[in-house]
Amino acid sequence: MFNNVYRLTGVRQIERVTTTTDLNTPGKVIVRPTLMSICRADERYYTGTRDKEVLAARLPMALIHEAVGEVVRDNTGTFTPGTKVVMIPTHAHGHDNLIADNYLRSSTFRSSTEDGFMREYVTIEPQSLIEIPAGAQSTMNAFLEVVSVAVQAVRRLQETMINRQDKIGIWGDGNVAYMTAVVAREMFPDAELYVFGKHQEKLDFISFANTVQIDEVPADLKLDQAIEAVGGRGSEAATNQIIDIINPRGAIVLSGVSENPVAINTRMVLEKGITLAGTTRSSREDFQTAIDLVANNHAVKERLELLVQNVKHVTEIKDITDAFDEDLTMNWGKTVLDWHM
Repeated sequence: MFNNVYRLTGVRQIERVTTTTDLNTPGKVIVRPTLMSICRADERYYTGTRDKEVLAARLPMALIHEAVGEVVRDNTGTFTPGTKVVMIPTHAHGHDNLIADNYLRSSTFRSSTEDGFMREYVTIEPQSLIEIPAGAQSTMNAFLEVVSVAVQAVRRLQETMINRQDKIGIWGDGNVAYMTAVVAREMFPDAELYVFGKHQEKLDFISFANTVQIDEVPADLKLDQAIEAVGGRGSEAATNQIIDIINPRGAIVLSGVSENPVAINTRMVLEKGITLAGTTRSSREDFQTAIDLVANNHAVKERLELLVQNVKHVTEIKDITDAFDEDLTMNWGKTVLDWHM
């Protein structure tokens, strides 16, 4: 069967490449993508702002790692045709009983170290698919991957922290921080939750937690645990502010990606006995938790649906580039591709 793959070949250049797909590949499922979402990593590839050596090594490459689809054919007998599924971008090439696939150096990642989901059909292993029940189906399913990343960050905090969770803080007011706050509200139901940011118009979307401007933090406010979800150049200031505010023996989960090294006040980390934990991407278990949260809690679903700020009907390559260009102008919320390629 012929299969069209839409690959980034240069700055803002997306081209169609026709490949072939064997319908009878053993151990594989064929999925037709239906909804996708653009993330900042995709935008950095699209605009050519990643390191030149990285671009040279990875392009041409199909973008998008946030996607859901519909099963067309399953050679494993796991899914029936027509089943709505989320596609997991982490592609494991080994297994470790103590380390999840998303941390293994042998794992590859779709839209980073192999083709992403911007294709007509995706041939994928069944363990990289999870059914989306009817009660969880929504346009926001396009970015369930990001919700799973938020679940992983909160889970890392649970694994790392001491048993003290009266006050928990999340730094950041972007999409990932918002989703992390939504997840943390459910996974720490009894905690006093604080979200710290610098854009009041973004903080105003958060009605389920206390919000604080980063330059207006009360002098007497102290937190037990925290998650940094700022990333970029702002991660250094955010991490050091957390170190100042957090109580002794507190845990800090670092989830914001920065392209450059950051300076951290290690003296105070030592004096307070603070634990720093890193987190990246997510596991199949995190995806399942994300789906369960959306399926079983209407408030979670509604809060996540607020992030759908732009839906682009995609039937030609120009629609793809228009969607990426429009996404670059948005300061909050997600662009969803209604995929008909």
